[in-house]
Amino acid sequence: MNGYMKAADILADVFMKAPVAFTGYFVLINIATFVMYFADKRKAVNHKWRIPEATLILFGFMGGSFGAFLAMQIFRHKTKHAKFVILIPLFMLLHLAVIVTLIIGVMR
Repeated sequence: MNGYMKAADILADVFMKAPVAFTGYFVLINIATFVMYFADKRKAVNHKWRIPEATLILFGFMGGSFGAFLAMQIFRHKTKHAKFVILIPLFMLLHLAVIVTLIIGVMR
């Protein structure tokens, strides 16, 4: 068994034991990230204290990539910063791979 399949089995086991918690975390982190991008955009427009870029990227990495991407498109926020334009879609691919891995693991 290769390393990827072993990791996929472990991830599927965790998901099978707590699917509601995992799904709830994923939904909440995306909502929180979306709201955070909205708040940062509003602060930028009003020339107020901003949310650090590292925090915005961290929330995207921790599972909020879909919320981050959606907020970037809707609010036109951070769309000219290369690190956001590159990292957030990469995180989305990573999270999509995790979701697919979970689905495949559950179907077995």
